[in-house]
Amino acid sequence: MRRRKDRDQARFVAIAGNVGPDLLRYFQRRVNEDAADLVAETMLTTWRRRRDLPIDAENTRMWIFGIARNVLANFQRGERRRHALADVLRRETLRSHQADSTDALALRQLVDTLPVELAEVVTLAHWEGFSFVEIAALQGVPASTVRGRYRRAREVLYAALERA
Repeated sequence: MRRRKDRDQARFVAIAGNVGPDLLRYFQRRVNEDAADLVAETMLTTWRRRRDLPIDAENTRMWIFGIARNVLANFQRGERRRHALADVLRRETLRSHQADSTDALALRQLVDTLPVELAEVVTLAHWEGFSFVEIAALQGVPASTVRGRYRRAREVLYAALERA
């Protein structure tokens, strides 16, 4: 058993040394910055499927490039999804900012002046819709602490609104 593992490892190292530079160039021509990560992913898949490796060198190279092609396709699909999601988020953010009234913007600015722990309670409760118990779980503090922070935030906000 140990002997087979040693042989598999030695063969894999030899193959990686021969094919690795070609794989790197293949990926660099297509994605540039992420090329090394894609080579690593290809080699990991090759290692996991090492029992399926063809015997002769040329078929082995072609087989590994087939894996590389699939790795690249998965990467490109993921990139398209990430860009599409970013576009949706940008549109939503723009839409939500456009919908804000002058009063809402003034209130946001007022909340931004609160100490961080108070502002977080206010935003989680009012903008994200969390209950005090849920906020306590998120922050890792007792619910009574959240209630106290909320009360202090309300007092500071009321005082600021009265001054304005």
